[in-house]
Amino acid sequence: MAAMLLGLLLFAMQSPPIPSRPMTDEGPPLPSTSSPTDNGASSHPNGTLQQLPQIIIIGVRKGGTRALIEMLSLHSTVAAAQNEVHFFDWESHFQKGLPWYLSQMPYAFPDQLTVEKTPAYFTSSKVPKRMYEMNPDIKLLLILRDPTERVLSDYTQVFYNRLQKHKRYQPIESVLVKDGEINLGYKALNRSLYYVHMQNWLQYFPLKSIHVVDGDELIRDPFPEMKKVETFLKLEPQLNGSNFYFNKTKGFYCLRDHGQERCLHDSKGRAHPHVAPAILQKLYKFFHEPNKKFFELVGRTFNWK
Repeated sequence: MAAMLLGLLLFAMQSPPIPSRPMTDEGPPLPSTSSPTDNGASSHPNGTLQQLPQIIIIGVRKGGTRALIEMLSLHSTVAAAQNEVHFFDWESHFQKGLPWYLSQMPYAFPDQLTVEKTPAYFTSSKVPKRMYEMNPDIKLLLILRDPTERVLSDYTQVFYNRLQKHKRYQPIESVLVKDGEINLGYKALNRSLYYVHMQNWLQYFPLKSIHVVDGDELIRDPFPEMKKVETFLKLEPQLNGSNFYFNKTKGFYCLRDHGQERCLHDSKGRAHPHVAPAILQKLYKFFHEPNKKFFELVGRTFNWK
């Protein structure tokens, strides 16, 4: 008996204790940038789950992406991420892998579609390939405005941002024109060369996967444009004219959802600075050929000056 007890005691001393949580000597696994087979779904006790987006609004900056995602979120089967994620265009985010990207998505019910929007995606050359590798069948929404109007909105946003931070700013004429000609070094101009960026996207995605929303029409009359979005996404028709009402004080359309009204932030719809007619004509002339090339790429025209 004594020998048996001694044996048990020695066994207990030599056996390692069972850990209360998994051992972490080797560290956590590196985040994967490959697409998980289960769409990376992360569930919640109330039946909702986080899932990789099936819809992404890829741009364009100052084209109306915030209005588009707010209007799309009126549909009961759409769950929208609240913030711009910048996963595919910011290296610091992309290196965190798909698990991090998934963690940025909203919790949604299984019958809902998840959408995120990051306007910089459209003009970033590395994004289409990365997005394709995540999901080649993803639905893409691209909202564009008259390229000249988009440039002016771009400048206006930067102008007010610098003004609020008490920083110096350049008059619009000095950034648009250099030595009497259009300043090709101005980044906002490049963002409005839509055909250049569209060519990159069409290397990875067929045109049928990209729906171009007319941002100017969305401002003038949002309901018809949103019906086209519903059709493209194959959503059950839910949106109607009563979801949109014109706010005379703000000067743009606001949203009505089950009796609740909401408008975009006051930073939206700001008046553009005055630009000399001669400079505007230079801009219109500059964009004439690029616009024609874009129309040929997408097989439709827009009412741009």
